[in-house]
Amino acid sequence: MTTESSSKHTDLEKKTVKELLLGINEEDKLVPLAVEKAIPQIEKVVTQIVEKLKLGGRLFYIGAGTSGRLGVVDASECPPTYGVPYDMVIGIIAGGDGAIRKAVEGAEDSKELAVQDLKKYHFSANDFLVGIAASGRTPFVIGGLEYAKMLGAKTGCVVCNADSTIAKVSEFPVEVIVGPEYVTGSTRMKAGTAQKLVLNMITTSTMILLGRIKGNKMVDMMLTNEKLVDRGIKMVMQETGLTYSESDALLLKHGSVRKAIENKI
Repeated sequence: MTTESSSKHTDLEKKTVKELLLGINEEDKLVPLAVEKAIPQIEKVVTQIVEKLKLGGRLFYIGAGTSGRLGVVDASECPPTYGVPYDMVIGIIAGGDGAIRKAVEGAEDSKELAVQDLKKYHFSANDFLVGIAASGRTPFVIGGLEYAKMLGAKTGCVVCNADSTIAKVSEFPVEVIVGPEYVTGSTRMKAGTAQKLVLNMITTSTMILLGRIKGNKMVDMMLTNEKLVDRGIKMVMQETGLTYSESDALLLKHGSVRKAIENKI
């Protein structure tokens, strides 16, 4: 596995701060290029997900450790950013929510735990499951994908090694081969960055295709703090030509940027 290959950077403890930072940055620059090569695979995943969500299905991420945390983060950002229901995009991490902060020993080694977690959400053939694993061999993720396949659900994955087990059990695999890490085997680095970029692409493009963006603006975002309210007011101003105070009043009346704009226009 390339993610476990020895770093080309040696004697790290002997380097200066600047040398360390330059070395890490040198490796990080390779990540977007690796993601670019996987765009045809990502396109297939997005197309399938949009189809499922339009029919009332849900998008699930499943992973362990860093991969699981990235899935949970991406899923949790969808409701506030796009105003979608909290159960439309769901992130599952091995060991449960407690594993977000603290590793749960042995959780990622159990296929059965993945099945149990999916059953809690009544996962069905109407849903789409994306397995996330840098190694491409995590049993927890494999178990989830195998269960989804058994139910007849569509599956995809985001992995960072070629010809992995997880890619083979996924109908729509995404393989982003970033090479050895700066610190040998530390896949929270380049592999984690690659996974984050791919997940950003998946949910952002999906939400745009579902009509959750107008122009380039988050017109369905939740107005949960002063910064977001101010952003919403400025969106209304740009779309309607109203003053700041007029836009503020309109937004307050209708409760969302989209409704404010539609009712003015």
